[in-house]
Formats: sequence, structure tokens, C-alpha cells
Amino acid sequence: MKTSKIIAIAALSLTAAFGAQAEDYQGVLDFNGQLTRAEVQAQAVQAARAGSNLYGETVGMGVQPVQTGAVSRAVVQAEAIAAAHAPGQNLRAEAFADSRIPAQFNVGGSYTQQAAR
Repeated sequence: MKTSKIIAIAALSLTAAFGAQAEDYQGVLDFNGQLTRAEVQAQAVQAARAGSNLYGETVGMGVQPVQTGAVSRAVVQAEAIAAAHAPGQNLRAEAFADSRIPAQFNVGGSYTQQAAR
């Protein structure tokens, strides 16, 4: 064998030996909590009763609870039925070119008025 081949094989074997070392497992991180289980559970119960969900989808959206009694149930039901029976009630302006509903679909205009509300 030539000297260059021996040097190349030695370099490859040294590279493989140093590259084969794996990371050491450090184990699970230690948690140094200052509260007892009972205190944490009491805080969880208090947060659940307060109704504040910091991880909910509506946090920060300004969603307000529904005010009951503002409109009667019959009025809401009549509006829902009228909206369901309106021609073209599923049309959205975004689905058309230039974001405008074509005139042939604009029958009665009730759904465009609902969008303006």
C-alpha cells in the first residue's frame, strides 16, 4: 500500500472515532416549585370559577357575553328564517372577480343588505 492510502485510512478512522460520540443524557430537569399541591389546586379552582381562560381562542378579541332579553326569541327566529330563505344567502363577494356580486345573482338584494349591517 502506498503511504497516501494509509494516511487517508487513518484520517477516516480518526474522524469516525471522534464523530461517533453521542450526547450525554442529562435526565429530566429539576423543578423547584415554591407552592404545595394544595395551593396550586386552590389557585386552579379559583381561576376556573372566575371564568378567565388565558389560553382560550377568544382572549383578547373583545368578545362580550350575550345579553339575554334584548330581543325576543320570536323576533330572532323570524329573522333567521327570513335569512335562510333569502335568495343567494350563501353568496360572498370575495368569491367573484373584483369582489363584486354579479347583477344576475343580485335578486332582491336582501343578502347584500344583511352584509352591510
